[in-house]
Amino acid sequence: MLQVHQFPCLSDNYGFLLHDPVSEETAAIDTPDAREYLKQAEAKGWTITHIWNTHWHPDHAGGNAEIVEATGAKVVAPREVERLSNIDEVVGHGGTVHLGEHEANVIDVSGHTNGHIAYFIPEEGIAFVGDAVFALGCGRMFEGEPEQFWASLDRIRRLPTQTTLYCAHEYTAANAKFALHADPDNDALQSYAKEIAAKRARGEPTVPTVLERELATNPFLRADDPVLAARWGGSKPSETFAALRAAKDSF
Repeated sequence: MLQVHQFPCLSDNYGFLLHDPVSEETAAIDTPDAREYLKQAEAKGWTITHIWNTHWHPDHAGGNAEIVEATGAKVVAPREVERLSNIDEVVGHGGTVHLGEHEANVIDVSGHTNGHIAYFIPEEGIAFVGDAVFALGCGRMFEGEPEQFWASLDRIRRLPTQTTLYCAHEYTAANAKFALHADPDNDALQSYAKEIAAKRARGEPTVPTVLERELATNPFLRADDPVLAARWGGSKPSETFAALRAAKDSF
């Protein structure tokens, strides 16, 4: 069974180390802070053998070179990461990557950036989704288009409902405020928001989250819901999503 070590880094990122105790291989999922990743790996007694990048932004791939220099790790990434780093294995939608005998499916989740990918490990029921989706939110649409981003979110929606989503930032409290504004009559959301407030008051993380709960409460994953379409407009889900994303950008 794979082991996931999660830790805070930078101002609001989460770092993830994915470790296979059989092969003793360890993947750094993105590299926002190389020194913190190396420190955390050393504390666990692990050596980083792979880097799996989700997208090119510096708070996700900026530490690649330093980690490679320290460990010789193999960089696995979408082609867009070439803006920041050398890549040993370019991957895209429909591809697979391996850690020991474990296989991860590569999923196109572009929209935040045009090459953004997620890594889904079916046997473990976990997905590393970068900035594509957050607890009660989704990434800002820097490079993509609404139809593209909605299609990406729909791929995530179609994963098994018990999939654990490892999101890259602690944005949940702010996301909850907008979600309540976007969907004020959602009882499940109101309950979830209270739990989030309590967790943050105790200094606890709200990541990871579970897809089933996000499907019931995250407005960006529910842009096909008639209630949200009636409130925010749009003749199809991508248009409702676009309205929600624009509203969140100025909220």
